[in-house]
Amino acid sequence: MSRKATAVTNEQARDRCEINVFDPKKVAAAKKLMPPTDEIERMSSIFQCVAHPTRIKIIRALFTGELCVCDLAQVLGSSVSVVSHQLRTLRSLRLVKFRRDGKMAYYSIDDEHVRALFALGLEHVRHR
Repeated sequence: MSRKATAVTNEQARDRCEINVFDPKKVAAAKKLMPPTDEIERMSSIFQCVAHPTRIKIIRALFTGELCVCDLAQVLGSSVSVVSHQLRTLRSLRLVKFRRDGKMAYYSIDDEHVRALFALGLEHVRHR
């Protein structure tokens, strides 16, 4: 067996119980806390959405306040087309909202939950 295969096997073994124990009270408590499947799926979609670096940059840029698509493209050093595409995805999951003013489309953070989610993620990354 190669060293790499041995390392993976040892790591996998470390992540498992060495004996089988079944604690009905703890299992019941964990099941009781489990959100409904539709909520888990929506939450999974949100995390998948923000897993894209461009979308994270857009959300961060919108912390400064409302920005039009053209200004967001300048901030990101990207094209209006690319930014618009990413904004559609963010909007479909209600992470950002938009308003129209004539021919201009302005985007902003949908609500404080998005700010909190982003802030906690950044805090976790920076935590040592």
